[in-house]
Amino acid sequence: MAKYHYKAINSSGNEVSGELDAESPDNANAILSTRGFIPLKVTRGSGASGMEMSLADRFTTITPQEIILFTKQFRTMLKSGVSIMRLLEIMERQTENPRLRKIVTIMAKDITEGLSLNGAFLKHEAVFSPLYCNMVKAGEASGSLPEVLERLTYIIEHEHKVKSDIKSALRYPMIVCIALVGAFISLIQLVLPKFANVFARSGMELPMPTRVCLFLNKMINDYWMISLGLFIGAFFLLSRYFKTEQGRLMRDSALMRIPVIGQLLEKSAMSRFASIFSILQASGVGIMDSMKILTGTIGNAAIVDQFKRITEQLSEGRGISGPLSKAKHFPPMVTNMIAIGEESGNLDEMLKEVAVHYDTEVEYAVDRLSAAIGPLLTVGLAAVIGFFAFAVYLPMWNMMQTVN
Repeated sequence: MAKYHYKAINSSGNEVSGELDAESPDNANAILSTRGFIPLKVTRGSGASGMEMSLADRFTTITPQEIILFTKQFRTMLKSGVSIMRLLEIMERQTENPRLRKIVTIMAKDITEGLSLNGAFLKHEAVFSPLYCNMVKAGEASGSLPEVLERLTYIIEHEHKVKSDIKSALRYPMIVCIALVGAFISLIQLVLPKFANVFARSGMELPMPTRVCLFLNKMINDYWMISLGLFIGAFFLLSRYFKTEQGRLMRDSALMRIPVIGQLLEKSAMSRFASIFSILQASGVGIMDSMKILTGTIGNAAIVDQFKRITEQLSEGRGISGPLSKAKHFPPMVTNMIAIGEESGNLDEMLKEVAVHYDTEVEYAVDRLSAAIGPLLTVGLAAVIGFFAFAVYLPMWNMMQTVN
């Protein structure tokens, strides 16, 4: 039960207001009707639970699995004909995560007050991604929200699996790299200083690797506060810069040029592009509106930059396959399939085929990344050990040559 504020017209024709306890807005309207009132406005009150999210709830993590389960339940009930308000009421009772449950409560209140479903989701962008909100918007606009949510669930699950696979592939290399950095710092701090006095007394010119290691040793010992401050400052400035449009474009463009990683990012973007575009086309959303939605959901600034140019050409009355063929990061297969779809009138079907193809390609790219990490790690390990070995043994070798 929850408290509802109401405004209504009584049997005398006068406007009255007040509060009542009800299970839902529909139930509140029914109660008012039984009292002989004509409901004008019914809004959910703050009640015992309140609409404000507590500090503990704000910092509660909502996992991708919880978002996936939420979306599946939402779609199932919506497809079964359950009204939005009744659906949110059920979700509020069944959701275990306190933060997500509070969000559902706030959404129900906002929708009761006249906000659209997409608008209610947009108020919680920290939990529901731009992709999620734009897909809901497309589903509302096309009247095929259950079908859109079904595909959205697949996209979230697929991307969560890819991210999990990448994290699993990178976990061991990250541990090795951290251990390697720790070992390198230990050698610079503990081993090199014992040789430094010997090298200094010899009076000979030290090779570059040794000078670099001695410089790092001095920085760590004498200027560690300055070094730490510079590191934190650089990290903060880069983080701020990468949040800007230009910074995201520079970062994503650079990542797209890295072997293996760039291919993985490109194929992942093509999979998302084809999946979303297919849904939008099947739902009857126009090309221009589709491009606007795609611009906010692709998640790669380098490809979004290409979308902006494509949109300009589309506004001149051109088909989409032509501009796509001249854009970067769009492989010939994608543009050819889209061209065939435009000519045959089955663009959404062609896009589905492209999405399925690139879903498989992404899995292969993740496997190739996992396979490439081992050799790269070995080369990096050999380079670090070799550098330190040269730093220590080159001066000793030069001293022996001088003595001889």
